[in-house]
Amino acid sequence: MRVFRNAYNADGKAKRKAAREAAGNRCIKCTSLSVPGRILTTHHFDGDKSNDEWWNLLPLCQVCHLSFQAKVDPDIPFFLEHSKWLKPYVAGFYAWKYEGKKITRDEAEQRLEELLAYERRV
Repeated sequence: MRVFRNAYNADGKAKRKAAREAAGNRCIKCTSLSVPGRILTTHHFDGDKSNDEWWNLLPLCQVCHLSFQAKVDPDIPFFLEHSKWLKPYVAGFYAWKYEGKKITRDEAEQRLEELLAYERRV
């Protein structure tokens, strides 16, 4: 089971809300709206609750969040093709993990194939 690290930042609630709003208040995986029965949450991709980088805040409905959290650990190289909805977030994470760079979502999308190739080479 994955262990999450650190505490939320004082302004983290606002940043998580902004991430959900940037996704149109929809789950980025199943595109469900935040409605009764489908509560929209924000998953910290790298497991660090204090990391509020855009690529680390995945707006997911509660159902998708629980499923994703139980199956995906970014510390383990992933050799298969990533889902389209996840690729920009993974690219941002790889820029940080392999290059030590914080890049924008636009930069991640422009360099998508280059960044995703990092773990294809492992």
